[in-house]
Amino acid sequence: MTDPWDFAEWLDAQEYCQGRQFRHAFLYLLFPDAFEAIMSQGHKEKIVNAFSKKWGEDFSINDKDNVTLDKALLEIRKRLEDEHSDTQVDFYSSQLKDIWQPRQPRPQPLLSQVRETAPLFTSYSIDSILTEGCFLEREKLETILQRLRDKKNLILQGPPGTGKTWLAKKLAFALIGERDEDKIRPVQFHPNLSYEDFVRGWRPSGNGKLDLVDGPFLQMINTAKDDPESEYAIIIEEINRGNPAQIFGEMLTLLESDKRNKAEALELSYRKREGERVYIPENLYVLGTMNVADRSIAMVDFALRRRFAFVDLEPIFGNVWQDWVHNQCKIDEEFLSQVEDRMKTLNKQIAEDSNLGAQFRVGHSYVTPSAGEIDDSPEWFKQVVETEIGPLLDEYWFDAPDTAQKAREQLLEGF
Repeated sequence: MTDPWDFAEWLDAQEYCQGRQFRHAFLYLLFPDAFEAIMSQGHKEKIVNAFSKKWGEDFSINDKDNVTLDKALLEIRKRLEDEHSDTQVDFYSSQLKDIWQPRQPRPQPLLSQVRETAPLFTSYSIDSILTEGCFLEREKLETILQRLRDKKNLILQGPPGTGKTWLAKKLAFALIGERDEDKIRPVQFHPNLSYEDFVRGWRPSGNGKLDLVDGPFLQMINTAKDDPESEYAIIIEEINRGNPAQIFGEMLTLLESDKRNKAEALELSYRKREGERVYIPENLYVLGTMNVADRSIAMVDFALRRRFAFVDLEPIFGNVWQDWVHNQCKIDEEFLSQVEDRMKTLNKQIAEDSNLGAQFRVGHSYVTPSAGEIDDSPEWFKQVVETEIGPLLDEYWFDAPDTAQKAREQLLEGF
């Protein structure tokens, strides 16, 4: 345990480690200064071979044993750190990965093959959002997407069950123009999240030292800068559950659409080098969601409100909702009409309650099955009320349990 290379040789001699990802992960966790956070033997070989050719050097890996390969990787890392002292070395960053695993141009298929071959990334648009079950009107979606493009930052807010998270991801795909999961980054805010978690902060390295580590926001900033021709998005769930002003720090200023350039770059609270300045590129968009019915959330900071466009989402029923649920889940339209009437009656009662209000209404997502045919519609609705809507109503009317129970019974009456 006192020498990483001796330990690695001992580990390689154990039968249970031969050809296992466990071997690479375990060594990195024990000796992060000596081994890479790479669990693929093939990737390690590709990296060493690529930089051997790039620099015209022999890293002495002819015997192909694992320890020699890891030593070669460490030598490559040290040289890269010397050459690029202002950048954290990450072999999976787009800049370095293009060296050892260059992107191959997509071959143009023959016309006869087009129908048989699925594309790597399918194109995505507002039409795609509508097809997948969005009940907003096209004009509304176009307006939201345009506001996101103009403002760069947008928050979807509304009562629970109005599809905020679902729509945020779909809007990100439509903005990018394709369903590419690698170009979006979901994050959730919570009361314990800090600037050090989200932007940059000191983290234990496992060897008694602290490393200055970039958080998800700064990682997305660097990824977007490396690929200026593409659009990227970070999706922040429950953005008002944390302290946005504290979590964003100086990034709150850089979020503004007219400050997305090098001239407006600012120095971070934690610098990796003298004179380091950061800005948010124009091709990185921020999408947030906010549940306006959460009693535990204080009023959102006005500085944050000024930098985001806000879009209100409401419970949506009607013909579009009925048609989609009927076609996807084969639920009888007459039954769906009854469900809609009862949900509207419940939401009217909630909106008129002086202790609640419109922001506490129950959204359509609660009664929109995710997928698959529903064989027993009354039983499905009964389960939704008993396990999802009912507990929510108990929370709303915690000081009036009779009111909550009566509302439950009215939802299920006759079913």
